[in-house]
Amino acid sequence: MEYLAQILLLLSVAIAIVVIFQHLHIPTSLGYLMVGLVLGPYTMGPVVSMPELQTLAEFGVVFLLFTIGLNYSIPELNALRNQILGLGTGQVAFTTLVAGTVVWLAGLPVAAAFVFGAVFAQSSTTIIASLLSEQGEENSQHGRLGLAMSVFQDVTAVPFLVIIPVLGMSVAADVLAMTVVWALAKAVLAFVLVFFAGRWLLRPLFHLVSKRRSLETFTLAILLVALFAAWTTNSLGLSLAFGGFLAGMMLGETEFRHQVESSVSPFRDVLLGLFFIGIGMRFDPTSIPLIWHWALLGALLILISKIVIVALMVHRVTTNKRVAWRTGLMLSVGGEFGLALIAIALDSSVLDITLGQIAITSVLLSMIAGAILIRFNGPIVNRLITNDDSETDLNASETSQSTPEQRVVIGGYGRVGHTIAVLLHSHGIPFVALDTDPQRVAQGRADGHQVFFGSITDPGLLATIHVERASLLIITVDRTAAALDTLSYLRRTCPQVPVIVRARDLESSTRLLNAGAIHAYPEMLEASLRLGASALQILNVSDNEIDQMIQGVRDWGYRPILTKEIDKS
Repeated sequence: MEYLAQILLLLSVAIAIVVIFQHLHIPTSLGYLMVGLVLGPYTMGPVVSMPELQTLAEFGVVFLLFTIGLNYSIPELNALRNQILGLGTGQVAFTTLVAGTVVWLAGLPVAAAFVFGAVFAQSSTTIIASLLSEQGEENSQHGRLGLAMSVFQDVTAVPFLVIIPVLGMSVAADVLAMTVVWALAKAVLAFVLVFFAGRWLLRPLFHLVSKRRSLETFTLAILLVALFAAWTTNSLGLSLAFGGFLAGMMLGETEFRHQVESSVSPFRDVLLGLFFIGIGMRFDPTSIPLIWHWALLGALLILISKIVIVALMVHRVTTNKRVAWRTGLMLSVGGEFGLALIAIALDSSVLDITLGQIAITSVLLSMIAGAILIRFNGPIVNRLITNDDSETDLNASETSQSTPEQRVVIGGYGRVGHTIAVLLHSHGIPFVALDTDPQRVAQGRADGHQVFFGSITDPGLLATIHVERASLLIITVDRTAAALDTLSYLRRTCPQVPVIVRARDLESSTRLLNAGAIHAYPEMLEASLRLGASALQILNVSDNEIDQMIQGVRDWGYRPILTKEIDKS
């Protein structure tokens, strides 16, 4: 109980600062950094000092890399190899080389220069995504390209998790080179172990767990897999986060991917928040007068190197100069993952306290300046490029990119959901289906459909699959309460998404329509209408007359049927 007062203080300050930052539309990661600064040892006021908290915070990076692995399974990495893989890898490699060379020429040791280059190569996906969304540029050509490259940076940065801890060893250059090679060999060994374990064990394990229909057990299984993979790589002398990434990659290939991400996100967000609080506690504001000029030069190096390198690389794959330079401005901002690499370098003694302060301050300054560049990327490029022959192509490209891909979400893959999926598939309409029965999910995937394990009533899962981007949501579950819960969430968060719901009877249909569904056909009455239509066809009533009659009943809310029933009684 000795730390209870400090925990209460930490939670109170964190909630207050994060709420303020969210109100101001500032990324919450910067809010957590501010919490660490306020409660750190270098500022006036109360100080939170708990060694156990720092240890726990390390798992924030583990679950961050675990989530990234979920979104970049081996098949998806293979699908991205032609464009994003080359651009993302090239951007990180060239920026690391250029920035590292510059700071090495400034007098830093080779190991420290390598860390600076790796840190400076990272960009903040959080800042880029939030600003693009606010500006309505998330579907523009430069927005989609910049966001994809920033996310892929995290994947290409995984080797840094292997190399940086080794660089802290005080050995000769040839021994260090052999140590790095050995570390990479162990990374390959860890990948092979986790790969085959994932193929043989993970899917059967989660099939067994999902049959219990217990979210608690499912979450415990996720924690076991992620932490066991982290322990495995740590036992091989590698980082914990690398194991988390490998486990995420393996689970990303399964039908449980979206439910896994939804279940693990609360742990990831809280632990990652603790990690950034720990970074903030390392920052010493009193050191700024001594290092401000180096930090400013570092921030300029981050911004300029990435703008130029990204613009030149993108220009090689597109003739549009405006897209190239606007993408460069997108990626100029410093990244949170760079702060994670700084923490690893400090713990491994690759960087001393002074160099760590310079690196942290440089990244923070680049986050602020980069956010401004992203906000005004259009006007800046318009001033830089006054005459571009490809401007017409840009406008046409952005118009086509601004229209999101048509996609349907089906909640429930039972008899009704399966039938709808077959109809959509036959017309080439992309869809994603969710169901809590692992056997239905397995059957759907065997049919070649995009079916995943999960409940349509889970808000976290709906956020994970980006339901706000759907062109239509069809709820086919036979539980009215579940459908009402989903409708309530959708009306609050994304009322623009049209919803069609399966209803058992007229009473359920009325409740669902009042909750926001655009259609809720009652099964019992619809079955009666179809039987009546078949009878009329046999009695030689014209199809046109039958269709008009049925549609009239629907348009009047089935009142003709109800009226006749009342009259008979």
